[in-house]
Amino acid sequence: MSLTKLDTNAALIVIDLQKGIASLPTVHPMKEIIGRAAALAGAFRERGLPVVLVNVTAAAPGRTDMGPRNLSFSEDWIELVPELRQQSVDYLISKQRVGAFIGTSLDEKLRRRNVTQVFVIGVATSSGVESTVRSAYDYGYNVVAVVDAMTDRDADAHRHSVEKSFPKFCETDTSENVLRVLKEAPTR
Repeated sequence: MSLTKLDTNAALIVIDLQKGIASLPTVHPMKEIIGRAAALAGAFRERGLPVVLVNVTAAAPGRTDMGPRNLSFSEDWIELVPELRQQSVDYLISKQRVGAFIGTSLDEKLRRRNVTQVFVIGVATSSGVESTVRSAYDYGYNVVAVVDAMTDRDADAHRHSVEKSFPKFCETDTSENVLRVLKEAPTR
């Protein structure tokens, strides 16, 4: 379903666009994903809407079939990609879980700004992005997944999230349409 309405108090959540992750191979060219993310972040800032930049600094402690997750990251690995042009007004959320809500102050920060709608982008679609979308929906936000501003390391996992999971929890749209809606919406 395409974006039906831009709420007055919307926010952009950018998942894990950090140097270490951006250097990994993905289904869609990371340069294009980062470019769309930067354009969306700029448009949200121009309208005075919050931009949340999320990085992952450690793995969740639980056991998985993939093995232990006792990873440690270098400082450079967790730095946001410079194309995002982090601003002092942006929220930085450092997470140690898959999604951006659990174990962080994200919901509290958004509630203080009276945010009712979140646009979610980033990497990986089937992991950090989908987990954040699901939590945002559970917390009662109107959620929009901007599907051409996200990617994954696995084509089937990306496609499953976009085609099967997201329709249950959010609206989906393209960065081009979201940018158009932001530009055409009356200013506050």
